[in-house]
Amino acid sequence: MSTNDKVIIAYLFTKFDVKENLINFIDYYQKNPPGHEHILVVCYKLLEIDEINFLRKIANKVPHIEYIDPIRVNDFDFGSYKRIAEKYPNLPIFFTLGHSYPVSQNWLKKLMKHFNKKTLIGSSASYESIFSSFISKKRLKILFNIKEFFFLKKNFINFPNPHIRTINFLLYGSDYLKFISDKSFITKKDAWICESGLKSLTNYFKSISYKIYVINSDGDAFSIEDFKSSNTYCFANQSKQLFSDKHSRKYDALNNADKMKVSNAVWG
Repeated sequence: MSTNDKVIIAYLFTKFDVKENLINFIDYYQKNPPGHEHILVVCYKLLEIDEINFLRKIANKVPHIEYIDPIRVNDFDFGSYKRIAEKYPNLPIFFTLGHSYPVSQNWLKKLMKHFNKKTLIGSSASYESIFSSFISKKRLKILFNIKEFFFLKKNFINFPNPHIRTINFLLYGSDYLKFISDKSFITKKDAWICESGLKSLTNYFKSISYKIYVINSDGDAFSIEDFKSSNTYCFANQSKQLFSDKHSRKYDALNNADKMKVSNAVWG
């Protein structure tokens, strides 16, 4: 299979990560092979050369290409993903963050089974609305948070707000570039909008009639109306995960009562 037929796995490690994140990713990447032809690209962002030299010793346990993001300001994961997509516009790219790692074998094979042109795929999703959560938690303090209230009202819809979680997702590089071309990332709120706002990744591709799926560890595909049934995030015991991340692990650590509260916020 030629390089043009492969998938890019773009793993992003930033100065906000800890070395254990990379250790875990490499360890689980080896334990749970992707099962599909690919090129692993380990991306470093906002790190000094001595930090990168240390991390190389961990990453060098597996074959990979290194990419050092040349931009020295924090434009979040979405900004780095844009520059990676510019390098690989004609290939499918699986974007994944530093605290995420695979927990199912043949995970990329399962994703690619359902991937084609005009397709956006995630390993998990949510119906949560930042705006609805704000109203629910801070209804007595809204008068003291007027600016925040109107920002959220302008940029986020009420629950349910279905969206692919951008912890990790699969998309052609050229498609990502179309989505990201008119966006800039100055604050964390810009990143929130990109994940779950009115102008989110999911809403953009939904508006141009792309197929949007969550894939679980059984290799089954779930469309927007069935995201919850994938059992990949904050529902029941999350037993069908393809990937683990810090938020899903936080859910795992909760008692049953707190799990119910979180699940209600995510799924209703």
